This record gives sequence, structure tokens and C-alpha cells, in this order.
Amino acid sequence: QVQLVESGGGLVQAGGSLRLSCAASGFSLDAYSIGWFRQAPGKSREGVSCITPSTGRTYYADSVKGRFTSSTDNARNMVYLQMNSLKPEDTAVYYCAADVTGCGDEMDYWGKGTLVTVSS
Repeated sequence: QVQLVESGGGLVQAGGSLRLSCAASGFSLDAYSIGWFRQAPGKSREGVSCITPSTGRTYYADSVKGRFTSSTDNARNMVYLQMNSLKPEDTAVYYCAADVTGCGDEMDYWGKGTLVTVSS
């Protein structure tokens, strides 16, 4: 059974950092694309980053490029999103998602999310 559980969200001041974690179970990370998404109050869901294991490449949304870094620890089946220089507009519920076919807006498996709040 595929399961994704996010953690690490919280309240942080603008300019600060947080590291989100996503614990994956029921599948092997090296066979799945792993995406981070976020949804701010009153807004539609936005893709933040996505790692494609077959190419080793990571996609980042322009809004987070240079500030966020996604990584995986295949031995521990963990995915991380390091978020630096946080801005109030980064406030959202953050989700990790997995799909064996690749990155996209509609991935097969989703976690329940973790809330990140950035105060000004």
C-alpha cells in the first residue's frame, strides 16, 4: 500500500527556513517521480518541484527557484524540501505526491499535507 506522510511544517518568520519531510512507504523512490505541491488559502494547487528518477532532473517552479531544494534519500525512502528565504506568499499547505509515470499536475498518490505559515 502506497503511503506518503508529510511533516516539518510550522510557523516561521519571513526570511527564515524550514525543511519539510515526506516519508514514503509501499514503493521504491527510485522508480517514482516525486513532486511537491502547495495550496494557499483561496488559491488553486501549484506545483513546487518534481524529481524524475529516470533523468535525475528536478523541476522547480519559478516562484521558488533558487530558494527551495528538493532531495531524496532512497535508502530511507524519504523526500525532503529545504525551503530558504521564505516569504509570506509561501504560506500554504504543502503536499508530496508520487507517480510511476512521471511528473504532472495529477499524480497517482498524495499525502495529506503539512501547513507552512510565513509571517511578515
